[in-house]
Amino acid sequence: MDRILLVEDEDQLRELLQMNLEMENFEVVTAANGKKAFKIFNEQHFDLIILDIMLPDMDGLTICEQIRLRNSEIPIIFLTAKDAAAERVEGLKKGGDDYITKPFDLEELIIRIKNLLKRRGKSTNGSSFDNYTIGDYEINFKTFEAETNKGKITLTQKEALLLKLLIDRKNEVVSRNQILQAVWGYDVYPSTRTIDNFLLSFRKYFEPNPSKPKFFVSIRGIGYKYTEEN
Repeated sequence: MDRILLVEDEDQLRELLQMNLEMENFEVVTAANGKKAFKIFNEQHFDLIILDIMLPDMDGLTICEQIRLRNSEIPIIFLTAKDAAAERVEGLKKGGDDYITKPFDLEELIIRIKNLLKRRGKSTNGSSFDNYTIGDYEINFKTFEAETNKGKITLTQKEALLLKLLIDRKNEVVSRNQILQAVWGYDVYPSTRTIDNFLLSFRKYFEPNPSKPKFFVSIRGIGYKYTEEN
């Protein structure tokens, strides 16, 4: 039986969706806010996530980004009242697989769910992002092992998540606040000096000349950017 995490803050809609999905033989776990949803996601296995964008404590786009840093394969369907093209594009950029606007047809939603699960079942194991090469060195994001200037090392979870975030946003400036929210999530935020130290480590690991970085670039007063451009 496929398990679905349903994140929706409207009580009546959440209960209606849960009832109809269970009638289709899905096991459904619900959450009414982002904090609870992220906690449940970290503690349990799911085959698909239905994620409202407008949530009371943390928007669905941010939750999706956090999930994608930890799991690149689970299908995510955004459920939202917003219908603007820019909103749909932003949802897909954050890692969503599908986007359905309210009000919607229940039968259509169920068909989309089944199609995503079917495609996932047929897909090959592993994500294209399981391995990534920086310069002469390869990183394995499943095992956290990496070849570096210091030989083969095992990255910490936070190092791997931060690396993945920067690579996923390649050539984009990522602010310190965005890093803190995406990587540390609901934990107590560390100081920005902690992020600076992580980036110094990445330069020691992967830069040909750590004192003149070409991959991990500081943008003064804003944040950092991972780039492969010369």
